[in-house]
Amino acid sequence: MSSLYNYSRRISQVVNIGNIGIGGVNPIRIQSMTNTPTLDTLATVEQCMRTFDKGADIMRITTPGIRDAENLSNIKKELQKAGYYQPLVADVHFNPKVAEVAARIVSKVRINPGNYVDSKKFEQIEYTEKEYKLELERIHERILPLLKICKEHGTAIRVGVNHGSLSDRIISKYGDTPQGMVESAMEFLKIFEAENFTQSVISMKSSNTRVMVYSTRLLVNTMLQAGMNYPVHLGVTEAGEGEDGIIKSAVGIGTLLTDGIGETIRVSLTGDPEQEIPVAQKIVNHYFEKLNHHPIKSDSELKINQFDYQRRKSKMIGKIGGTLSPKVCVLLDGNNEMGQITTIFSPDDIVIDKDTLMNVFSGTAEFAEKSLKDESLILSSDHINFAGDVRRMIGTISRYNIDLPIIFHRKYQETELYSLQIKAACDFGPLLIDGYADGIWLENEGNSICSTDMYLLSLNLLQASRLRMSKTEYISCPSCGRTLFDLSSTTAKIRERTSHLKHLKIGIMGCIVNGPGEMADADYGYVGSGVNKITLYKNKNVVKRNISEDLAVDELIALIKECGDWKDKV
Repeated sequence: MSSLYNYSRRISQVVNIGNIGIGGVNPIRIQSMTNTPTLDTLATVEQCMRTFDKGADIMRITTPGIRDAENLSNIKKELQKAGYYQPLVADVHFNPKVAEVAARIVSKVRINPGNYVDSKKFEQIEYTEKEYKLELERIHERILPLLKICKEHGTAIRVGVNHGSLSDRIISKYGDTPQGMVESAMEFLKIFEAENFTQSVISMKSSNTRVMVYSTRLLVNTMLQAGMNYPVHLGVTEAGEGEDGIIKSAVGIGTLLTDGIGETIRVSLTGDPEQEIPVAQKIVNHYFEKLNHHPIKSDSELKINQFDYQRRKSKMIGKIGGTLSPKVCVLLDGNNEMGQITTIFSPDDIVIDKDTLMNVFSGTAEFAEKSLKDESLILSSDHINFAGDVRRMIGTISRYNIDLPIIFHRKYQETELYSLQIKAACDFGPLLIDGYADGIWLENEGNSICSTDMYLLSLNLLQASRLRMSKTEYISCPSCGRTLFDLSSTTAKIRERTSHLKHLKIGIMGCIVNGPGEMADADYGYVGSGVNKITLYKNKNVVKRNISEDLAVDELIALIKECGDWKDKV
């Protein structure tokens, strides 16, 4: 982390992707991924053009087979004929031969070390030191043809580690952990450097924002110790659809950008890729505004556990602090009647009206040397680098060993809820992910965004940060050319029938590439296993295979009931 208080970007080495550079002093690059069949040249070209027109710098294209890889040439030719010279990336998982064909055509190839050479059978394997070394030698030998082709054609490689598809070999040794993700990437990077190949970009993807943040921080730290400085690609995979996916992506990506980490980003939303670009642009612009901000000075040191969640210890005062879930504070806008309040707001949260505002506000960290009553501390800042300034306050609190509960407060001036969601997720995400919050309080000047929207946004921030569940969580992939059913309509059907099950996480995955793994902490999984065929999971375990898509949603509901997790709508 470059600085806990002052925003500055980590300067990585530059990797050239076609006609653009990633890293160094280049701008943060925005990318997306097609969800059309790659063999459908016209549909893929048109989708690329629409996404480039929205502002994408790079497009990734699903490349599951040899024919798909070969057709990349036609796609590239048609795009250039239409005046689009932005770089294309081939997304390859299981077949090294596919990557070797694609590397002769596109600017970058994305490979997943969890399934590029290794196979995954969800088996625990015991290795001797010699056996493990032999496995690494096997990987080294298998990757050599791709490295040779990439050197000849100036093609870069993204080593894209997914939490959901770590190999059995890695999980057997390191577990399903951020350390395992980092080791998976480092094995490949060490092979690349042994072969003098340095055109690499690295990513640590997970649908769990904590895992995504901790593994990426650990990766950067591990690379630094090894004398490596490769650009990092950021994204929360299987983030979901609509505002859930937007907030979850902004929490994960925003937390790492706050740390100065990230040279290129992708916001993964269920839907068409061009919809991802405005969200990514808003996230990037939010950090561009912080460059060269007014310095934040402090003589207090703040210690952060960068690689694992550890909640700050605070005393319990009333219904806040201690081991209680973080609370939401809401300042009523005067338009809410008491009947509405009881149906919208949880009685465990803190509803504030303007008449009692002064009694609630306890102040900020500057009063740390004064005598304190048993009240919650509300840390508020209007500094453009909100997270950095609040970290400064927490440092002061820590210096004086104050264990009162902390509520974070920020006032915005947004006219669109969409814009507020992104900015608040970027601002509050680092503080929530790092375990400092006992409560949060968002305000927005003006009447365009009501207190109910502010409350729901606050709950979404806590859920996206894995701190408090207030609704059903849907872990759904953004769709790609491998998707075996219509994700948007299927997700809508499942949501319609299960949205009242606020205690459950449901994974909805288009194919098996990341499906079973990304659902590691989901209660139920709905995964495409063939054309119009669905396999259902309970946790990581397959329960029913190859169900007809027409029957699969009903079968999912039946499975939830059979396992005793169903609750009727109230």
